[in-house]
Amino acid sequence: MGYLFAVTLLWAFSFSLIGVYLAGQVDAWFSVLIRVTLATLVFLPFLKKTPTPLACKLMLIGALQLGIMYGFYYHSFLFLSVPEVLLFTVMTPLYITLLNDALNRQFNWQFFIVAFIAVLGAITIRYENLDSHFLVGLLLVQGANISFATGQVTYKRLMVNQKLDDKTVFGWFFIGALIVATLCFGLFGNMHKLPSNFTQWSILIYLGSVASGLGYFLWNKGATLVNVGALAVMNNLLIPAGIIVNVVIWNRDADIFRLSTGAAIMLFALIVNHIMTKKKLI
Repeated sequence: MGYLFAVTLLWAFSFSLIGVYLAGQVDAWFSVLIRVTLATLVFLPFLKKTPTPLACKLMLIGALQLGIMYGFYYHSFLFLSVPEVLLFTVMTPLYITLLNDALNRQFNWQFFIVAFIAVLGAITIRYENLDSHFLVGLLLVQGANISFATGQVTYKRLMVNQKLDDKTVFGWFFIGALIVATLCFGLFGNMHKLPSNFTQWSILIYLGSVASGLGYFLWNKGATLVNVGALAVMNNLLIPAGIIVNVVIWNRDADIFRLSTGAAIMLFALIVNHIMTKKKLI
């Protein structure tokens, strides 16, 4: 759990840095490319000869959990505020539970009840302005949630019984993400919206080398050391940590009452999920 707590504190600032300094100002796919490139460079020196099947699986996981997830995630900031993006990630633990059940060939029908309650909480936050931008933003965050959840569960299952040092193979994870980021920037990137000042470049360097490079390694390493239930809970610890940082430092005019009401409904969804799925998750 120590790895997961450490990364939670590390990532609490990332949401606001993206939402305040990068979103709408720097091309989203360029931001993704720089972050993934720097993270890859951090782990390349540790990379050792790896069995081809394991390397390919790690690349696929990285492509999904990081490359595709970042695509959804960065674009969501164009439609939503930072607290909204954070709160809408509340669905990630539910996706983790659902995917784990699916891989165990079980069907968790309770998920759909919990998901409905969580969506009500999301709508409560913006009930006065339910426009197409809000809906697109909500769907983008869910795409990021599903990608992130899938990567965590599959990495845990792949690596939990591997007799090797994670850092000697983790570079493949970032290489997979780098392939996706490079292709998407080449196809969809906007060369007219590159970083234009020292602050933006500094934030990208920090996000790439520290938040992504160190952060994803420690998070996925931590995922292999806890059960799926604990992993699901730790995903939601990011929400209050990120919102506190954003509201205290950057977004003091946020509608605290509405955010709190929506968050309470989402918390209720998690309580319902906990009550309905008391079985032990492995």
